[in-house]
Amino acid sequence: MAVTRTQVLRYRVHAQQLDRATRKDRRPDAAAVLDLGVQDTGPDGALWALALRGVPVSAHTWPKELALAWSVRASPHAYRRADLPAVQRALRPYSEADAAKRVLSASQPLKAAGIPALDALATVARTMHDLVAEPMVKGTLSTRLTTRMTEPYLRWCPACHATHVYEMPFRLGALHGGLELEPDTSPPVVRRIPRWPAGQVGNLERPTDDDDGPVDLLRNLLHLLGPMTPAQAATYLDGAVRDVKARWPQDAVEVTVDGRPASMLDGDLPALQDPPDQPVVRLLGPYDLYLQGRDRDLLVPDTARHKALWPVLGRPGAVLVDGEVVGTWRPRAKGKVLALELDPWVPWSAATTTAVGVEHERLAQFRGLTPA
Repeated sequence: MAVTRTQVLRYRVHAQQLDRATRKDRRPDAAAVLDLGVQDTGPDGALWALALRGVPVSAHTWPKELALAWSVRASPHAYRRADLPAVQRALRPYSEADAAKRVLSASQPLKAAGIPALDALATVARTMHDLVAEPMVKGTLSTRLTTRMTEPYLRWCPACHATHVYEMPFRLGALHGGLELEPDTSPPVVRRIPRWPAGQVGNLERPTDDDDGPVDLLRNLLHLLGPMTPAQAATYLDGAVRDVKARWPQDAVEVTVDGRPASMLDGDLPALQDPPDQPVVRLLGPYDLYLQGRDRDLLVPDTARHKALWPVLGRPGAVLVDGEVVGTWRPRAKGKVLALELDPWVPWSAATTTAVGVEHERLAQFRGLTPA
């Protein structure tokens, strides 16, 4: 089946519920993107992403129905609190090779010492669980963990001028150890997840039937960011392409997006033919899921714009109009007033300019500020 780039972008807007109006009676955890996890990086992180999808939340109150944990790519993500045990099962590496890829530079010293990456993650997870009897600042936990681990787990950190555990096993091991992050803490505070199943502490074994259960990362990726290829999914997960290919959903069908092959869940194909009634204008946060696909040239065909939208440090937000990124924005808060620094990539119509103003007011209200 051949589909166009425009169809794909409009499909993603709808699948990710960016076209939903806010409803005051909607539950804080009623958003499809929570099936995959919502990255919480920066002031306009997970809660703003949920607000953009019609969930009645504000920047100053973390809903009790949500939890925060280091997960995919060792980044903090929001999930439904009730889903955390299923999320931990879904995040177990697919194989030893997959685990080695996820822990990045830590894999070499572990391998040289004859320690499988899977065993190392399990050891770190169990040790962290033992150490965090009470909420603990990340730096304190890292210092105490370092005293418990042997040399293959440790590295000299030039930035800290200290020796500590490799960062990826530390972050990835937290959830496997039944630990979550306390929202709105800087530096991060780590604490035990209430009523965490004892059998899941440091348990990285996968079921023999390869069933991920209610949280299936590959299916959720295909639904929310499809069409995509196994290589793009593996990049998103920091995983091994071979393992992703082996677990590719059986109901994934091949499509071509402007001539390029990719896969999509068969049940999602009808939605490609159902564009939204009117253009959707949103001020996406810098790490919004809509911007996290690994087909950046599809989202932004002008590759000269990529460095502006995805710099190594200090990402801006994106101005989204009918699925297209038409510019960037940065917040400029002073006291109780919130201004926006806008960079239009193309001439905006009067309707777009007005809609961006409405979204500016929405962001200010979310933050508890007044728009400039």
